[in-house]
Formats: sequence, structure tokens, C-alpha cells
Amino acid sequence: MAYRPTIGLEIHAELKTRTKMFCNSLNDPDETRPNTNVCPVCLAHPGTLPVINREAVRHIVRIGTAIGGALADFSEFDRKSYFYPDIPKGYQISQYERPLVSGGKLSGVQITRVHLEEDTARSIHADGVSLIDFNRAGIPLMELVTDPVIPDAETAGRFARELQLLLRTLGASEANLEKGEMRIEANISVSPVEGAFGTKVEIKNLNSFRSVERAITYEIERQSALIERGGIVDQETRGWDETKQQTFHQRFKEGSADYRYFPEPDLPKLFISDIPEFAHAEVLKSLPELPWERRARYRRDYALRESDAAYLSATLERAAFFDSISAALAPEIPLVGLSVNYIVSDLTGIFAKKGVEDYEHLEPMAFVKLMRLVASGDLSSRGAKDALRVLVEEGGDPASIAIEHGLLQSHDTEELRAVVQTVLVEEEKVAAEYRAGKETALQYLIGKSMKATKGSGNPGLIKSLIIEEIQGRVPEN
Repeated sequence: MAYRPTIGLEIHAELKTRTKMFCNSLNDPDETRPNTNVCPVCLAHPGTLPVINREAVRHIVRIGTAIGGALADFSEFDRKSYFYPDIPKGYQISQYERPLVSGGKLSGVQITRVHLEEDTARSIHADGVSLIDFNRAGIPLMELVTDPVIPDAETAGRFARELQLLLRTLGASEANLEKGEMRIEANISVSPVEGAFGTKVEIKNLNSFRSVERAITYEIERQSALIERGGIVDQETRGWDETKQQTFHQRFKEGSADYRYFPEPDLPKLFISDIPEFAHAEVLKSLPELPWERRARYRRDYALRESDAAYLSATLERAAFFDSISAALAPEIPLVGLSVNYIVSDLTGIFAKKGVEDYEHLEPMAFVKLMRLVASGDLSSRGAKDALRVLVEEGGDPASIAIEHGLLQSHDTEELRAVVQTVLVEEEKVAAEYRAGKETALQYLIGKSMKATKGSGNPGLIKSLIIEEIQGRVPEN
């Protein structure tokens, strides 16, 4: 029997602010000394009072506007009660009934809500001892919840990647999964009836997009097999074992009643419309070009394929590099297309071998000069690849690199004619096949001639000379 999965995501992202959500302690994710950025407020000392971080609210308002969500005119914070060592107050300040943002859509997935809360401390378990680092306690945390409408693991992964790119584009969060700055939880159920929900299982703290996709796929298969055997799916929280590539039981899932939500009495209510900088028109003006707008511009202005536009937009560094190049080459659209080919294939391959995508040390104008050398015929495709590798590893001027490494193409007609004549003598049979109308024979002869020049011959000129020598006439210019 086929079981239809239903997937919803809950994604937390630490926001980029100078201070924490409700106090003046520094929000520094790179601090390595434990319990350094702490104060009586984030340590929950008696008598302390929280104060709302305005910049954190601004981030959520801008995120909500970007996804087309409805901004709450009235919002408030709530206390979410649970007792773990990483929450010194015994409750977390979050939002429940009145989130800052409701609705919206991203990457084709409907969003339920986006709200603000404070992060917990970090628990460290080693050698039978548990330690708590409160540097993270109180950091502003966005929580985004999707509707349970995601049909498969691939769609979930695509949504999470798009959200990460959006957060980085807005400057709201670095959203590095490996650092815990973005944490993804998946809610999964399966049912044999279309449109019906099964029992929801939550998978916590998935720390890579690949893990998200694999954990969802595994859980769909696990639940389907369990039901098929006559078993019952428990509502529970499960973890993901990266080594075993399977989920495992952690605890049975609490319901909202277990958290005993009630409005936070120590914080004022928020009336967003009373804050001029949060007016819809002002927020819209503050937004940069959004990821989907950038992809559309690349396709429209440069006639790029959808896959190439998506690749070039996938990171801010890559997009900035391409924008610099395309701005310099804007009147010459074919050269922009040539540049895209070298970025998507050759430059990507070089970075992959290097182990890092380092656009910071690759000067865009040097890349533009390299493309002009290719377009003018001074550099062959092979020569351009070699010059690009040197450019990435050492920097410098493309023309100087080409001269130093003997990569410039030869345009000396008589020198190349001598090479072509030698090749035609050696490949007399192939030349006869071309005379008889076999076009592929011409490509073979060009390849042999290029090899004889060690890639330095101009292939267009070589082609003309081969035709001239075989047919005994000067080709038309």
C-alpha cells in the first residue's frame, strides 16, 4: 500500500544583533570562552527585568515582509514553561498566540508563522559530566513554522536552503548549520488516505541539508513499514544518527498544554503600527534584491538557463562576483554567457579541488580580462582553463600569465599552414573522407592539428587552412 507523507518544518535561526534578546550582554557566536557574555538578566537572577531588543524585532518584520506574510498590528511575548538546566528561569520567553508574522510563502511552501524568542544555553556532555555554557542563553532566535504541506524530502531541503539564503541576503542571520546558528526540525506523518494526517513524529536538530533530506526519507519509510506490519506510530521526538543513517527515540512529545503558556508580564505589548520605521512602505524600501528577484533578473537580462541563474544566486559571494563581471560586460551579452560557462564549470571545479569557494581573492576585473582573451581568440579553451587555475592560486594579470606559461594562441598563418600540411600527409585517409562529405572528419583533423601545436593554434584559423588545403581554394571571410 502507498502511504502519503505530510511534512512540516520548524526552523530556528540565531539573529545578528549586537546584544542578546532581552539584555545588554554581547551576542557573539564566535566567543569560545564559556560563560563570558552573561549578565544577571540572562542568568535569571531574582529581581531582574527583560527589555526587548528592537533590532531583533526589525529583523523579523523584514523577514515577514520579504515572504509576503501579514505583520501583526498587536503582538506580545509569552512564557513557555519547561524545566531543563539550559533554561535557568524555568521558562523561555517566546511567542504563542500572537506572533509577529502570520502566513507568507517561500519556495512554494506556505508558512504558518514567524516569531521571536530567546535561545537556550548550550549543554556540554563529556566524561560523565554535564556542563552549561550560558553564552548562547538569551540570543535572539527566529522560529519559522511551515504549514504541513511539504510532500517530500527534496522539497523540504529546497525550502531550507532558500530560507538560509534569504536570511543571509537580509543580513538577519549567518544561518550556519554547522555552528548551530540555524537548526531544523521536521514533523512527519504518513497516511494511506490522501488529505488525511497520520501521527506526527518530530525529528530534532538536523545539522545539514543532506541530513534533513535523508532523515525525512528514512522516517517516511520507517513509519510506512511500521503501519504495514500492523504497528502504531507513537507521537514522539526522535533524533538523527548520522553514522547509522537512521532516526532514534529521544522522548515522547509534549503538547502545548504541557508548556503552560501565558502572556509575559514583564514585557510591554507591541503595537507595530505605532513604530514609524516598521511601517510597511519603510520596510519595503529597506529590503535588498531578494534571491528570487535576482534569479529572475539573471534570466531576463542575460538569457541564462534557470539552473545557471540558481547556481549563481546560491551564495552572496558568488552573486556579487557575477554581478561585478556582468556589469563590466553588460553591452556584450555573448561575453556574459561565456563567463557563466567558465564560472559554472571550470571555476567551480577549481574551487572544489581547492576545498573552498574563495571569491574574495579572485579579482572580478582579472576574470573579465581573461574572458576577453578567450573571445578575441588569443586564448584557447584549454589555455583559458590553465590561466584561470593560475589566476585563482596566485592572482596576477591574465595576459601576463598566458605569456609566462606559453598559453597564447598562434595566429601565424604560415606557421600553422605547415602544421596542417604535415597533419594532412599523416592523415591522408581522413582527408579523403572529408572530401567525400564526412563532416566529422574535419573535426578530427582540427583536433590533430591543435594537438600538434600543443593547444596554441587558433582553431578557427586551423579550420580554414585545412579546408583551403583540402579543397584547393581560399575560404570566404
